[in-house]
Amino acid sequence: MDFTQIFIHDTTWTFAAEVILRSVIMFVLIIVFLRLTGKRGVRQLSIFEVAILLALGSIAGDPMFEEELPLLQALIVMTVVIGLYRVITWLMMKYQPFEDLIEGKALYIVEDGELVLEKIKQGKMSHDEFFSEMRQQNVEHLGQVRVGLLESDGKFSILFYPPEQVRYGLPLFPKPYKAVRDIKMHHLYACTHCGKTMYIHGAQDACPRCGCCDWAEAINTQRLA
Repeated sequence: MDFTQIFIHDTTWTFAAEVILRSVIMFVLIIVFLRLTGKRGVRQLSIFEVAILLALGSIAGDPMFEEELPLLQALIVMTVVIGLYRVITWLMMKYQPFEDLIEGKALYIVEDGELVLEKIKQGKMSHDEFFSEMRQQNVEHLGQVRVGLLESDGKFSILFYPPEQVRYGLPLFPKPYKAVRDIKMHHLYACTHCGKTMYIHGAQDACPRCGCCDWAEAINTQRLA
């Protein structure tokens, strides 16, 4: 196996220096774009902005090492993309329907301590993913949550019940979140699928809200700040 052919081929020192210069210029242009967005970090980028960033990365990649691609062409394309970004951003600020079309709407995932199943399907996330996000915000069970929103950028926003209004709810941590088989009288149970809390007569009772037959023992512990 000829390693020289694999790693060097017909690369000259002159072209290697040109690749370095091209890479530096394109990298600087990407940084300039990020500064133009006014964002301080990747977590602040919306889906639309991430798409633009990926497009710019593709535009910047080929001119870094393609000798036949002049940097002027890449600069023109990047200028057009950045211009379109500014125009679309202005339109989103001016027209709410246009912003909803481009970036989507926030979804109500939890309302009054219960999961909104149709919105969960729209969010295209599993129950485990939702529960993981809520656990990271110190949510022990759904009875602590008045409203849970999945924002258009994928983050969770949660409004909590005040301590005196915390109700029984579906536990979110793995050990208590398990289907029970022995039902205790006068104990509240929560549907593991939708979070509805109620008294049941047997472990095989169907949830009147979603039809699920798996129940976990509901808890009403207060949230620790």
